[in-house]
Amino acid sequence: MSDHDSQAHGPITRPGDIPEHDDGHGPHGENDHGHGGIGKYMLVFLALCGLTTLSFFTYSPYWPWRNEPQVGWAFMMAVSCTKAMLVVVFFMHVFWEANWKYVLTIPAAMMAIFLAIMLIPDIGLRNRMVAQERALHMARPSDVRLLEQAAESKLLADPVAH
Repeated sequence: MSDHDSQAHGPITRPGDIPEHDDGHGPHGENDHGHGGIGKYMLVFLALCGLTTLSFFTYSPYWPWRNEPQVGWAFMMAVSCTKAMLVVVFFMHVFWEANWKYVLTIPAAMMAIFLAIMLIPDIGLRNRMVAQERALHMARPSDVRLLEQAAESKLLADPVAH
């Protein structure tokens, strides 16, 4: 067998050149997998506890935007997304995955955002063009002022005329 034949099928290795399989019971500890020690996971856990505390802070009397619930909702959504990212990246080991993770996650995330945006017109315009029968049987607003406006509306006051 010539040198050229052995090169075509890859290098010839000796038994000492082959890395041994790490079964998790080696010198690095039980199931370490090269992802760092328990300290990294404890830091992520403490970060999750801190973020949960920040979520509860929005309902405390010390929250500066008590009269603006949208600010609290946006803040809690940001905190929730950060917590989800920490769990996925560290506890689901995505941080240590190969670069193919981007090929799977970026198109799926773009499609999820696209589908959510496509629902906005359906949700925002659901009462613009409504059938008479649905207008008769739809739920009424609980606010007294809105009830008075609905009673004055021609569509609700006289559905047969429309």
